Amino acid sequence: MTLTRWSPVTGLAALEIDRLNRMFDAAFRGEPSSEGGWEPPVDVVETADQQLVVKADVPGMKREEIKISFENNILTIEGERKFVGPENREQHHRVERGFGSFRRSFTMPNSVDGTAIAAEYQDGVLTITLPRRADTRPRQIQIS
Repeated sequence: MTLTRWSPVTGLAALEIDRLNRMFDAAFRGEPSSEGGWEPPVDVVETADQQLVVKADVPGMKREEIKISFENNILTIEGERKFVGPENREQHHRVERGFGSFRRSFTMPNSVDGTAIAAEYQDGVLTITLPRRADTRPRQIQIS
């Protein structure tokens, strides 16, 4: 038999790691976290014409339920997806779709033109296009 010295710091760290593991597991399965809310999956890509495009999957939401803001080079998408279904939890056999409020923020490069950002919503996908300022785009220089 081996005696091990107990440390409150080690015990708390293990509890915190377990909590974080559960939170990440739930997020990757698309389940609401115990803290409430959910996070829609997001893709950020740069197009051939050097625009940034942000696509977020927010099915089941209306345009009016989504708020987009851009301040200090930070793009923020927020909203709330309502739970749809019988209020009595005993009637549910399985609930996997996330619901509740969400807020996602992304730091964008200084080259983004904040005055020309466009957003559209179609078939549950929010698409935000962030063009670069003309003075920051690469350009060809002719040799004379």
